[in-house]
Amino acid sequence: QVQLVESGGGLVQAGDSLRLSCAASERTFSAYGMGWFRQAPGKERKLVAAISSRGKYTYYADSVKGRFSISRDNAKNTVILQMNALNPEDTALYYCAATRSSFGIAATYDYWGQGTQVTVSS
Repeated sequence: QVQLVESGGGLVQAGDSLRLSCAASERTFSAYGMGWFRQAPGKERKLVAAISSRGKYTYYADSVKGRFSISRDNAKNTVILQMNALNPEDTALYYCAATRSSFGIAATYDYWGQGTQVTVSS
C-alpha cells in the first residue's frame, strides 16, 4: 500500500508562489499515476493536476492552467506541485494521491495523503 506525505503548504499573499511536495513510501512508485487534489470549505474535492507514471503526460484543471506545474522524480519517490500567481480562490486543503489506473480521472485514485493547507490572502 502506498503511503503519501505532503509538505510545503502555508499562508501566502496573492501573487506569491508555493511549492508542494509529496513523498511516497512505495518502492514501485514509478508504476503509479500521481495527482494533486484540493478541497475548499464547503466544496467538493477536485483534481487540479496529475502526471502519468513515467512523467510523460500531464493534466491540469482549467482553473490552474498556466499557473501550476506538476513534476515527479521517480528516483526519489516524490511529486511536486509548483504553484505560481496564487489567488484567494486557490485557498484549500491540498492532497496528494496515487492511482494504478487512468491518472486523469479523479475516481481512479486509491491512495491519499493527509493533506496540506494552502491559504492565500488578498
